[in-house]
Amino acid sequence: MRKLLVILGVPIDNLTMAEALDRCDEFIAVGRATGRLHQIATVNADFVVNALHDPELRRILQEADMATADGMPLVWASRLLGGPLPGRVTGADMVPALAERAAQRGYSIFFLGAREGVAAKAAAILQERYPGLRVAGVLSPPPSSVLEMDRSVVEAVKAAQPDILLVAFGNPKQEKWIRMYAHELRVPIAIGVGGTFDMIVGVTKRVPLWMQRSGLEWVYRLIQEPRRLWKRYVHDFVYFGYFFARQWWAMQRGRALSIVPVASPSASEQPPAPPTPTVPWPVLTVGVRLEAGNLEPFNQTAYQLLETSPYLILDLSVTQFLDSSALGALVALAKRARTQGGDLLLLNVQEPILRILDLLRLNRFFEQFPDLPSIEAWIAQQQQPAPTVPASDHGWAIIPAPRLFDATTAPTVLEQVSAALNKAARVVIDCSGTTFMASAGMATLVKLDRLAREQGGALRIAGCSPDVLRTLQLVKLDLVLAIFPDVRAATTAPVGNSHVAAEGA
Repeated sequence: MRKLLVILGVPIDNLTMAEALDRCDEFIAVGRATGRLHQIATVNADFVVNALHDPELRRILQEADMATADGMPLVWASRLLGGPLPGRVTGADMVPALAERAAQRGYSIFFLGAREGVAAKAAAILQERYPGLRVAGVLSPPPSSVLEMDRSVVEAVKAAQPDILLVAFGNPKQEKWIRMYAHELRVPIAIGVGGTFDMIVGVTKRVPLWMQRSGLEWVYRLIQEPRRLWKRYVHDFVYFGYFFARQWWAMQRGRALSIVPVASPSASEQPPAPPTPTVPWPVLTVGVRLEAGNLEPFNQTAYQLLETSPYLILDLSVTQFLDSSALGALVALAKRARTQGGDLLLLNVQEPILRILDLLRLNRFFEQFPDLPSIEAWIAQQQQPAPTVPASDHGWAIIPAPRLFDATTAPTVLEQVSAALNKAARVVIDCSGTTFMASAGMATLVKLDRLAREQGGALRIAGCSPDVLRTLQLVKLDLVLAIFPDVRAATTAPVGNSHVAAEGA
């Protein structure tokens, strides 16, 4: 059972280095048996700030199998939020510790990324330090974007079949690359390690221990690389401080306002009775407050219910306050449910909870419903196969994009749209129901746009939510693809005006 604390929308695992290594053992056992990849992120303040502006990175971190605190600001923040982390679990510490564990237990490691020669030297140093360490491979590909990286990198990792993949591309590229190919790498563990290889070989000097413990690591690094780091540190301090202050104040205010009065409320003030379950999935009613102090019995009940059902409905009709630990518990439950093909569904969410979900960018992570019939309809829709025949409007074939447009669903979209282009030549991909666009989805859109142009047809994207549009804008695909505010605009605008319409979307 994971213990998570949500800081600025990013869930951080509450664990020590020893516990992290033990969990890695579990991941490797499961990965070897099933081929499932477990993504691990070592999160610092820069990651969190990047995630505030990058919906794809934020979703990746929210869905990571383990996210450790790689910076003292996160540890300090956890103490102020009432769910203190035991300390940092940094990538620079985890990689050597994991290499030692690998040498002891026969795990193999693939070193991917960093500048030419650095990864190979880091692997050699760790092999010398930990005799018996098996190096499955070393590769330092030339710099390129996630969408443009050579496919041969994936094939090299797949051929090597490592137990652990260390990816040193820097954030957010390394996290996005891992997520993009997680479904096919069949590596039990993949970790984004940033500049850890540079630290191992001495290209970048590790901060003295006393500065690490006192949270002054940033000062040491700023002295080493002032020109490269000063703008980033100023940006991170301002944004992290501002948004954390907002979270802290919202938590303090929510806790104060949700205190249950001693006197019983009058009949007119009584909260609505929880709905009588009329669905085949379990409904768990949450009390007025869910926080660190009463979280354990809630977790025990919730995980027991997920043992018998892939879906779990949380009735929040009377709930007025969730602290950062409770939000972390909900993230962990959603992750568990989705792993087994279901989901965590929030029923009748009250205004105070809606506000905190919106503030922490969790409003799109959880599925929310006003009543049980809407949940039944949504689950039925998820279980229905995608339509094989696209709708049409004004001569355009209209194909709905999946709710999560990622590496798992991208092949189906590629097949459907390719077939439609062969028949209709003009296709609109309706993204109005899409809540998450991953790099794999964007790569598919680029491929389909190129195919449409080659065949003398046209491809248009419609109905993007603000998060999806922001994701496309971060890689400047809004300047390449024809993007429209809705399907009607996409099917009625003249073909020659595609990019004009996209700019106004």
